[in-house]
Amino acid sequence: MSAAISQPEAAEPTAAVKKSSGTGLGRYVLIRFLLIIPTIFILTTLVFFLMRITGDPITAALGGRLTQDQLAERVAAAGYDRPILVQYFEYMGNLLRGDFGTTISDGRPVTEILLTYGAATVELVFYALIVAFIIGIPLGMLAAYKRDKAPDAALRILAILGYATPVFFAGMILKLIFGVYFPILPVAGRGTTETEYIMSGVVGPTGFYIIDALRIGNFEVLGDVLAHAVLPALALGILTAGVFLRLVRTNLIGTLGQQYIDSGRSRGISEFRLVTKHAYRPALIPIVTVMGMQIALMLAGAVLTETTFEWKGIGFKLAEYLTARDFVAVQGIVVMLAVIVAFTNFIVDVIAAFIDPRVRY
Repeated sequence: MSAAISQPEAAEPTAAVKKSSGTGLGRYVLIRFLLIIPTIFILTTLVFFLMRITGDPITAALGGRLTQDQLAERVAAAGYDRPILVQYFEYMGNLLRGDFGTTISDGRPVTEILLTYGAATVELVFYALIVAFIIGIPLGMLAAYKRDKAPDAALRILAILGYATPVFFAGMILKLIFGVYFPILPVAGRGTTETEYIMSGVVGPTGFYIIDALRIGNFEVLGDVLAHAVLPALALGILTAGVFLRLVRTNLIGTLGQQYIDSGRSRGISEFRLVTKHAYRPALIPIVTVMGMQIALMLAGAVLTETTFEWKGIGFKLAEYLTARDFVAVQGIVVMLAVIVAFTNFIVDVIAAFIDPRVRY
C-alpha cells in the first residue's frame, strides 16, 4: 500500500492569473512599505513628547548636581529653552540626517552607541529565536499528536507558564540553577575576560562575536561565546517558545482535519507519520506571520535579559541611561528600536505573502 499522500492536482494557472497574482503581490509590498513611514513618524512623535513630559533632558539628567545658573546655561546652550514645537521640528530634521543626538551623561553620539552595542542585541535575539524554534515547534507537534491526552495538557500548561513568566525572573532562576546548584554554565557577560580582550583586537570587527570568532578561526573563543549565550538565550527564548508551541498545536490539529489527511488515514498511514511528514508544514505558516511581533517582544525583553546577565547590548545601555535619566540617549535608542521593529514587520509580512497568497488580500 502506498504511503504517499497527494493532494488534488490543480489546473495550471493561466497567464492572466499569474499576472494578477504578481500584481497583487507588488501592490501589497508597496502598500506595506509605505505604511512604515506613518508608523515611524507616529512612534517618533510619541517618544519625543513623552520624553518632554518631565521637562528638558538637561534638568532631568543633571538637576541637583548643578546650580540653577549652570543648569540654565546648559539648557540654553542645548536649545531646550525654545518652544517645544521648534525643538520637535529640529529633532525630526536631525533624524532625517541620521543624527540621533548626543548623550548627556557621557557625551557620546547616540549613533555611536547604537553601532557599538546594537550587534550584541541582534545576536542575542537571533540565539533566542533559535531556542524558540527548537523548543516550541517540536513540542507543539507533540501536543497535537497527543491531543486531549495528559502530555497535551501538560505541554499547554508549560506554554502558558513560559509565556507568563517574566524574563528577568526566568533569568534569575537559570542563574541560580546553573550558576549555584550546578555551576556548569557562565552566568554573566558575552565572554570571559580573555575572550573580550581577543575580540577587542579583531581587525574590522562586525560586533557579532560568533562571526568574529569564526573569522579569526579561534574555536576556543567560539565555544566560550556560545557557552555564555546559552542562559540569556534560554531566558529570552522561552517566552516565544510558548507562543510557537500553542500556534503549532492549534494549526496542526486544524490541518489534521483536512481531507487529504483523512485520505492518508484511510490508506493506513500512521498518525505519527501524518503529523511529522505531511501536516506540519502548513501549520508553520502562522509562525511566520507572527514572527515580527515576537521579535518586537524580544527586543523589549532584551532590556531585562541583558541587565540580568550583564550582556552588554542596547538593552543593557538603555537601562544604564534610564538610571542616569539621560533622556536624549533613551529617546534615540527607543526610536532606533522602533525603526528596527517596523522594518522587521515589513520583511516578515512580505515573506508571509510569498508563502501564503491569502495574506495579500
